[in-house]
Amino acid sequence: MSHPFHIVDVFARRRYAGNQLAVVTDAGDLDGEEMQAIAAEMDYSETTFVTGAPTDGAWPVRIFTPAAEIPFAGHPTLGTAQVIREHLADGNPESVTLDLDVGAVPVTVRRRDGRETLWMTQRPPEFGAELEHARLAEVLGLSVGDLDGDWPVQVVSTGLPTIVVPVADRAALTAIDLDRAAYDAVTGDREAKNVLAVCRDPREADNDLAVRVFAPFYDVPEDPATGSSNGCLAAYLARHEVLGGPTVDVRVEQGYEMGRPSLLHLAADATGDAVTVEVGGGVVPVARGDLL
Repeated sequence: MSHPFHIVDVFARRRYAGNQLAVVTDAGDLDGEEMQAIAAEMDYSETTFVTGAPTDGAWPVRIFTPAAEIPFAGHPTLGTAQVIREHLADGNPESVTLDLDVGAVPVTVRRRDGRETLWMTQRPPEFGAELEHARLAEVLGLSVGDLDGDWPVQVVSTGLPTIVVPVADRAALTAIDLDRAAYDAVTGDREAKNVLAVCRDPREADNDLAVRVFAPFYDVPEDPATGSSNGCLAAYLARHEVLGGPTVDVRVEQGYEMGRPSLLHLAADATGDAVTVEVGGGVVPVARGDLL
C-alpha cells in the first residue's frame, strides 16, 4: 500500500515554528513495530498514524514518540485532526473526533485573534501527588529558591501525566539545565515522565505565561510545544486559582529556547464539581510525500 504522509507545524503562527508533526495516513497495514521505526526515522517529538476510516464518527489514530507509543498527546491530536479535515474527511468539517488510546477526543475549529484555531477538549483531569520543591529544583538544575514556593509541585493528568513545576521568573526558566540522573530518580517509579516548568513572565506582551517541557524518557530532551502538558497546566491553574480564580483563559508561549516559538491557548473552569480543560492552537502545513 501507499503510505502518504504530511508534515505540519502545530501551535504555530507560521511555518518552521511550533512543534513539528508527521502524520502518516492509510496506515492500517502497518504493525506497531513498523510504526515505531517510522517514528524513530522521522525523529519528531511525535508521529501519528491514521489506521482506518472512522467508526462511530471517530478516526482511529496511534501516536508514537521516537522511543515509545503513548496514549495521548496534544499537538499530535490537533495536527492529525487538521490533516484529516483537509485530506481525508468530506467537506473540510468544522469538527473531527479522534479515537485515541485514552478514548474519543473531539477537535473543533474556531476563530481566535483573526486566525483559524483548532481546539481539543481534553479528558477530565486527575490530580496526583504533590512533590517536594527541592527534588524538582534538582531535576531542573536550579536552586530551591528559583522555584515559586507559593504554589505546589504536582502531578496532573488529562491523559498523559505531567509534573507541573512553578518557577519564580523567566531568568530561572531560561537557566534550566536538566539533570538526567535526578530526573530518572523522580520519574522512575511514576507514570508521569513529562516535566513542565512555568513562570508568569513571558517574553511577548500579549502572552500570559511562559513554559518549558522536558521528556527525555521518550527521547524528547525538550519539547517546543506540548498540548497534553499544557492541558495539565490549565487544570492546575484552575484548581489552585493561581491566576485569581477558578476560570482560566490564557495565552502560553513555549519553545523560544529552542528557536521554535509556539503559542498555545488554554481554557479551563473549576467552578463546578468537575474541571473542564480545552487547549487550542494553529496548524500550518509544511510538506507532504510518500513513504517508499
